[in-house]
Amino acid sequence: MEKIPQQHTGNCIKIVLFGPESTGKTTLSQKLSEHYDGAWVPEFAREYLQQKWDEEQKICEPQDILPIAIGQMKLENEAANSGKKIVFCDTDLLETKVYSESYYEGWCDTQVAKAAKNNTYDLYLLTYIDTPWQADDLRDRPEQRQEMFEYFKQALIKNDRPYILVKGSLEERMQLITNHLNSILI
Repeated sequence: MEKIPQQHTGNCIKIVLFGPESTGKTTLSQKLSEHYDGAWVPEFAREYLQQKWDEEQKICEPQDILPIAIGQMKLENEAANSGKKIVFCDTDLLETKVYSESYYEGWCDTQVAKAAKNNTYDLYLLTYIDTPWQADDLRDRPEQRQEMFEYFKQALIKNDRPYILVKGSLEERMQLITNHLNSILI
């Protein structure tokens, strides 16, 4: 059985966009990586699960959690080794753990849970649910956005992760984040 790769620390600042579906994480992480000339780590699960849907008309199942985590860490490690000073991750394994526990009655693969606990990041950007819901093949539970947001927030608190709440328009979010990051990066 393939194992989750060990997290490469790299010589970079790592920031994770974190929160429920359809809260602007991808757009924001891409904009931030462009603004700071940083590396961008896409969400591996999106491509993996879209392919599964396209080929089999199936959604995520428990046996998909480990391959998703492995793929995510490979992408993250590539970015950490890219030589960029800052890395923006569209997700991380703690988010994978949150989704797994939410969808599978508290269950999460033990490798994923361990890696989620041990991996470290400099800052989490918790995205609020004030963006319009964008339906697609993979997203569900639009009526549970507040509940999911609270689950994500509690995961950060429980795991003692540094975070700031990000809400408002894209411009307001960018301004809040750049003000915060500029004070850190100086």
